[in-house]
Amino acid sequence: MNLVFKSIGFLFAALFFISAGLQYNDPDAFVWIVIWVAAGVLSLGFALNKISYVVLLVTGFLALAGFFYCYPEKFEGFEIGTGNIKNVEEAREAFGLLIISIVLLLLGFRKRFSVSKV
Repeated sequence: MNLVFKSIGFLFAALFFISAGLQYNDPDAFVWIVIWVAAGVLSLGFALNKISYVVLLVTGFLALAGFFYCYPEKFEGFEIGTGNIKNVEEAREAFGLLIISIVLLLLGFRKRFSVSKV
């Protein structure tokens, strides 16, 4: 596996685990901690070459579907005080899922189409 992509896997695993830790004060913290930890574990699995590309792609597409499901009726930004708190919270959650989706799909397609030297 290319060192660059292996490093990307480790980097996003760390960022996803940090994101999980930042969810402690969220109204639905348990759900989002599980989502961020799962993304971190999958990224770590990629970096350690311990996970199938199918798992990465399926979860990446599920996260993308979650993005569309969570997207607010009216996008009002990400800052508290700039709009309806419900719309702001939904936007934050949706775009978090979009980030997870992009990373997992990138890693999944990289794993799928990389040439193995084994």
